[in-house]
Amino acid sequence: AGKALRQRVPRSAHAGFEPRADRPGALQAVEESNQGRIPELAPLRVGRMTASPFAFLRGSAGLMAYDLVGTPLTGIGAQICGDAHAANFGLYGDARGGLVIDLNDFDETVHGPWEWDVKRLAASLVLAGREAGADADTCRKAAHDAAGAYRRTMRLLAKLPALDSWNAIADEELVSHTDAHDLLGTLERVSQKARNNTSGRFAAKSTEAAEGGGRRFVDAPPVLRVIPDEETSAVASSLGAYLETLSEDRLPLLGRYAIHDVAFRVVGTGSVGTRSYVVLLLDHRGEPLVLQVKEARPSALLPHLPAVGFEAPAVAHEGRRVVLGQKRMQVVSDFLLGWTTVDERPFQVRQFRNRKGSVDPAALAADQIDDYARMTGALLARAHAHSADPRYIAGYCGKNEELDEAVATFAVAYADRTEADHAELVRAVREGKVKAEAGV
Repeated sequence: AGKALRQRVPRSAHAGFEPRADRPGALQAVEESNQGRIPELAPLRVGRMTASPFAFLRGSAGLMAYDLVGTPLTGIGAQICGDAHAANFGLYGDARGGLVIDLNDFDETVHGPWEWDVKRLAASLVLAGREAGADADTCRKAAHDAAGAYRRTMRLLAKLPALDSWNAIADEELVSHTDAHDLLGTLERVSQKARNNTSGRFAAKSTEAAEGGGRRFVDAPPVLRVIPDEETSAVASSLGAYLETLSEDRLPLLGRYAIHDVAFRVVGTGSVGTRSYVVLLLDHRGEPLVLQVKEARPSALLPHLPAVGFEAPAVAHEGRRVVLGQKRMQVVSDFLLGWTTVDERPFQVRQFRNRKGSVDPAALAADQIDDYARMTGALLARAHAHSADPRYIAGYCGKNEELDEAVATFAVAYADRTEADHAELVRAVREGKVKAEAGV
């Protein structure tokens, strides 16, 4: 069935990208995506997006979804990340203290076309490579090989029994599976750093002893901000509803902690301006656990799905959408993932600084970008295969490199478009049409 789709949608057709005549400009797209965010943080978001074309791409998932509406689609659906750029893969801790590598950002996750994730990843690799100073051939090869790794991994998963396929390609096998041996040193350095990236370390830097015992957050604007008591109380109270979204076996663990303080903390590039809090909990020994309570807005892809035949189901709670989408795509998820509501706004809840670590694709050496591309392509295939039958996608993708070549051509063209968008936003800032603020 997958192979038969090639008659309607040739794999070579995925090379095509032609901006639509009614495409919004970069400034318009940024201003529209700022709607509903905290107004005073908009300049910080713009400042982060003007840092580089890759940073612009990271903050413009909705604009790329608009562009992808006009590209060829097979109609095969999967639970997609919706924002599968190269910086949204990383390390994090599992429940037993081990490190896992996978997709790690799901704010935009929906049921949608698998091609959209693949093309966003490929375009982001071209932009990251350019920022790192790699030549054009290296950047194109990274996009080509990300698509190739996706295709080969999907084919491998299609051949396995269903249960084996579900759990295939353990993290310790990723380097050999994707022939990413040049990345070994970088991954080891990131792993060492991730092991130290804990609640305890964050609390030691961001809190101070409070009168009467315990600890409290210290103001560190613009990233960390102490909030009024009323706001603190609303966030703390919402954790009661959060507990109801967890498996009951987690409750005795959280019952050993007490809430000591709440602060507002700015996060990410695309997420800047959304409401995000860190909650400090301490156990009987004063050891910290920090939870992040992050606003969950509707996916930026949602308005564009009907145009390509994907009707997104009604979402009762956006935090639930994010959490369930994450669990559908990851092999192992944060065991404290849940959701809640604060002042009638939906939020997701997760561990903060859960031994998280990431590779900065824009800082990789030229001979490492290709390895990183293959690894992320394989991880994306593994994630999609949890919700889409890998036999179907593998049948379409096939054995040869026709799809890889097409995706690489698209990625270069879209990277050029993003560079033009970034230049337009920078020009708007320079001309005073929009305010940008530098920030950590």
